[in-house]
Amino acid sequence: MPDSNDLPFLHGGPLGRARFKVQPEDFVVEEQLGFEPSGDGEHCLLWVEKRDLDSNAAAARLADALGMRRRLVSHCGLKDRHAVTRQWFSLHMPGQASPEAAALESEGLRVLHITRNLRKLRRGIHRGNRFSIRLRGPEFEAAEAARRWRKIAEQGAPNFFGGQRFGNDGQNVAKALAMFRGEFTPGDRLLRGLLLSAARSHLFNAVVAARMAGGTWDRPLDGEVFGFADNGTLLLPENQRGDEVSRFEQGIVELTGPLWGSGELQSVGEVRKLEQELLAGFSDLTAGLEAFGLRQERRVMRLRPLHPELEVMENGDLKFRFDLPKGTYATTVLRELAELDESGAPQVLTKH
Repeated sequence: MPDSNDLPFLHGGPLGRARFKVQPEDFVVEEQLGFEPSGDGEHCLLWVEKRDLDSNAAAARLADALGMRRRLVSHCGLKDRHAVTRQWFSLHMPGQASPEAAALESEGLRVLHITRNLRKLRRGIHRGNRFSIRLRGPEFEAAEAARRWRKIAEQGAPNFFGGQRFGNDGQNVAKALAMFRGEFTPGDRLLRGLLLSAARSHLFNAVVAARMAGGTWDRPLDGEVFGFADNGTLLLPENQRGDEVSRFEQGIVELTGPLWGSGELQSVGEVRKLEQELLAGFSDLTAGLEAFGLRQERRVMRLRPLHPELEVMENGDLKFRFDLPKGTYATTVLRELAELDESGAPQVLTKH
């Protein structure tokens, strides 16, 4: 099974090296909520800009600033630490006035807007993210980058889980196996969830890589589960209307791969047989995921950057702007263009 550093490329491999995340401002992420806050309610919503600060640490700071329990602060998802990110947080404050922005701000954390909402923010409720990423000192021509970027925009990239999912040196899968064998007990629910996600992601990446090798990752087979990339909605075989292959060819729907859990695969026929054969040798991972109560889910196999832009800067650096659905990785798109050199970035040890 390939690891996160040994996955196939769709467009022939990177054009060359480029420096990545030299400064936090080189990687800007803006969360797209996908709905307008109601403007009233018992939840205070904060539009926050963070610099070199991860989402959980920011949530803890907000809770401490107000003297409230950490569990009363929620957000939609984890954002990169070594970056400038703008995302929403919600504070459960029934019957209380919204705080002033100045009371919440600290080094690396600014509050840009405050409103209210009827419901708290939950993990994964947002629509996606807008990225603005600068690659410094590319060792290839801007014209080459523009051609490759057009191909990626038109044909997409394999929707692999990025290396962030697998922890430092890719050790999260090994830790998940140790957890499944009873040799290791995570100290908290967050770490346990990260390890389960890593095991699932590893299997998904393996299926996508195998279908690429077999020439079927972009060719529908009998028994496919199709899905919409923007909202995660699935078209199960029993609910399909018959024009899914045509809609796939138009880029409206995508093929999906399994996120392993208990129960039967949602694919049928040829696809189910193929997926069972591909993962039959990894019963330690599949059985462990089933034992922890995860259910069978699916994920689209192709990732298409939306609203893609490329700016060639005066010094030759490249700036890319694009939108991605939630749960996907900008590095998965950019690895198809450049070998991302993070040696100039600060080394940050995180669980995610």
